[in-house]
Amino acid sequence: METLKHLVFRYTAFVWGLFKPLGSWAVFAIAGIDSAFFGLPLDPVVASYVYADNSRFFLYAVMAAAGSAVGCIILYVIGYKGGEVLLAKRMSAAKFNRIRSSFDRHEFWALMFPAMMPPPFPFKVFVLSAAVFEMNFGHFLLAIFVGRFIRFIVLSLLVLQFGPQVAALASEMVLSHWLVVLIMISSLGLLGGVLWYRSRRNKEGRASNEIGA
Repeated sequence: METLKHLVFRYTAFVWGLFKPLGSWAVFAIAGIDSAFFGLPLDPVVASYVYADNSRFFLYAVMAAAGSAVGCIILYVIGYKGGEVLLAKRMSAAKFNRIRSSFDRHEFWALMFPAMMPPPFPFKVFVLSAAVFEMNFGHFLLAIFVGRFIRFIVLSLLVLQFGPQVAALASEMVLSHWLVVLIMISSLGLLGGVLWYRSRRNKEGRASNEIGA
């Protein structure tokens, strides 16, 4: 564990020194490249920024989520043009049918929940699937942004509490307990949505009472 912490802190110092001049736009750019082309160590980057600049953790979560959504546009175009043949080459028929069924029932959730998962979860497969099955483009971007934002805000809060090494630990947990991680992240997202909805209803209720008075 001490070795892991040492490596993470060294990586934190390296990333912060390299990208500090770009500010939050570096997080956006790295997230876009990670989603569009090849995997980059996005979680450690976000963790490094949050650890080095605690007060802007919310901004970094937003920029990472937005960059991921924008980067996925390229995969959307590839999947949309390639069609089902492109996707069928990358998975078994049984898996293909399961994913198509999930998108047919609830396309937004079928993409949002995978977007919450940290690496090495195969998120790009679901992005391509969304395009192949012609998911509404606006819903596509929103599902990725919401899922990624939940993922990065949870990561940021963990970094504030435990330090940047949680990024590496999160990947190890996904490898061994991906279902548990998905349930935990989904529960946190659902709880946040319920609290936001209740707060909004209370504000609307107070506004109605004031108008009535």
